[in-house]
Amino acid sequence: MKAASAAAACVLALIASAAMAAGTDAQAAAAAGAAPGYYTLGDFQRVDKIDAHVHLHGRAERFMAQAIADRFRVLTIDADSPDFPPIAEQQQAAVSLRQRYPGWVAFAATFPVDGFQSPGWSDAAVRHIDEAVAQGGVGVKIWKNIGMVLRNPDGSYVMPDDPRLEPVIAHLERKHIVLLGHQAEPLNCWLAPEKMTVRSDRDYFREHPQYYMYRHPDMPTHDAILAARDRMLRAHPQLRFDGVHLASLEWDVDRVGDFLDHFPNAVVDLAARLVHLEYQAASDPDKVRRFLIRYQDRILYGSDTGYGPGESAPAEIAALHADWLKDWGFLVTGERMHSADFGAEFRGLRLPRTVVDKIYRGNAEALFTNAWNIKPAR
Repeated sequence: MKAASAAAACVLALIASAAMAAGTDAQAAAAAGAAPGYYTLGDFQRVDKIDAHVHLHGRAERFMAQAIADRFRVLTIDADSPDFPPIAEQQQAAVSLRQRYPGWVAFAATFPVDGFQSPGWSDAAVRHIDEAVAQGGVGVKIWKNIGMVLRNPDGSYVMPDDPRLEPVIAHLERKHIVLLGHQAEPLNCWLAPEKMTVRSDRDYFREHPQYYMYRHPDMPTHDAILAARDRMLRAHPQLRFDGVHLASLEWDVDRVGDFLDHFPNAVVDLAARLVHLEYQAASDPDKVRRFLIRYQDRILYGSDTGYGPGESAPAEIAALHADWLKDWGFLVTGERMHSADFGAEFRGLRLPRTVVDKIYRGNAEALFTNAWNIKPAR
């Protein structure tokens, strides 16, 4: 009981601290005379938002305290990743978070590929999905291990349009369950380190050489994986699809737009790829801004923040808040900005308030129906 009381006190203290900061920011914004129809940096903690792509493990109390203080509801997404806890443990934690933070947390499940070669695998995967949905899951993720890790007995890679996946995808389509697809990786994954556009990609693939396709020319190409994904989507035109990470077309907003034009039931999220929009904005900000405005109904904000039991230090919580605030600043202000990922200066996009509201909340609510059915108190 003492530990629970201490945790609750910590949560309340964090919320109170952030609320005081929000009041200061709001006063500054009012003094600055914000233009009608646009948000300011000071509006950050006064606007209800959704981060539609996080990965929460364990109780995540400090994380949720900061999320509530920053007015962020979240979608925590399970993944069949060796870097994450076992799928059953991920789902248990997600269900617990949803129950302990009603109206603030929703979750998307996943399915294991263990036993993929077995005749009964598809039926087992469908049962697993139905059990997760019965526990409150609002979507199902298919991870990059399809296309980049899982192999057939002959050594070939299992691709997203594999016939053995067909019953699973058809079930999701028939039941109107959202499929969240992480296929392939940033195009930088297929480039030499010196040709990569952003530092974070260089760091990630240095730390995860098993996924660095430039070092594995025998593995499928970026185009081959995405072509297989697109064949899957064409075979299931009614499937509700969330192409996470800008559908792995992050290097060119025109390519993302083409994807959305070809698949009218698809959306994309910005998780871990907003830096690529910043990179493009350094040379052509109008192009990036036009993209976000044109497809304002098809884009979800997401951070791809990962948080587990070992990540509760105050500095990590401060970094979470700082990252969220930086993303908000890029989308709502026109200020000059710099990134640790590349050298060129860029400006914020200063999107209209109506566009920001869709990207940060409305589109996620429309896609994941009733996921956050208790609205946060104002």
